[in-house]
Amino acid sequence: MAKPPRLLVRFFRSETGNEPVREWLKSLSAADRKVIGDDIRTVQFGWPVGMPLNRPLGGGLHEVRSTLEGNRIARVIFVVKDGAGVLLHGFIKKSRATPKQDLQLARSRSKRLQSGK
Repeated sequence: MAKPPRLLVRFFRSETGNEPVREWLKSLSAADRKVIGDDIRTVQFGWPVGMPLNRPLGGGLHEVRSTLEGNRIARVIFVVKDGAGVLLHGFIKKSRATPKQDLQLARSRSKRLQSGK
């Protein structure tokens, strides 16, 4: 029998029913989706996981760190709420530092999730 995940994973859902991370993942190639999905699964079944796969960003946010073909880097930012990792935002990194607008968007979604909106 398969071991259950230590951390359930679900997608953040906006007030209009959109799931931004799911939509972003669908826009990627099958190879990129596989790498990111495998990394999320490793976090899910190995929680808590540290570097290099997972890094805390502060304020309760964490990132799943994926290396894609062509030396590209993907990040999925999530928050743990009620025993589940809620995937808030995903993006392809183009610079060394995490862009402020990506962090702000994840924080905004986290606040909406915490407030129940």
